Amino acid sequence: MNEQQDPTASTGKWMVALAWICGFGLLVFVFSDLLEKQINPNSEPTSERIGSQTEVRLKQNRQGHYVTTGYINGEEVVFLVDTGATDVAVPAHLANKLQLKAGREGLASTANGVVRVAESTIETLRIGEIVVRDVKANLNPGMQDDHILLGMSVLRQLEFTQRGEWLILRTL
Repeated sequence: MNEQQDPTASTGKWMVALAWICGFGLLVFVFSDLLEKQINPNSEPTSERIGSQTEVRLKQNRQGHYVTTGYINGEEVVFLVDTGATDVAVPAHLANKLQLKAGREGLASTANGVVRVAESTIETLRIGEIVVRDVKANLNPGMQDDHILLGMSVLRQLEFTQRGEWLILRTL
């Protein structure tokens, strides 16, 4: 009693398995994009010209923070707006990628305590069409992720207003 397998049945099982794998992959792709938009609803910030000023509106994320994609020296980065930060705080492991040179070392008070940082200067920082030049920054070896804190060394060069779930940045 030797039963032969039908080759089409075997192929059909593989096709069903492949369809499930493709479907699962598509779900992961779609939901990871949705999750990213919840964390960073401003991944493509738009700019508007109002007279001689440029305005960028940032929507609050689900945690109540303002996160946006921008550029440091032409390299794409993710900023977290932090009005409590004196300068722009950059994770030290990103310094080479962002063409930042470590300068004088000093101490900085952070939410996690006092840390040793290196001073640096960002040649160009851009969010939407707002460009700020020669920005004071700190390279912080204690920051493990890739988010950059957008501090007052940038914000003091702009007009910024919070209205509801929006933060409006405007050139002076």
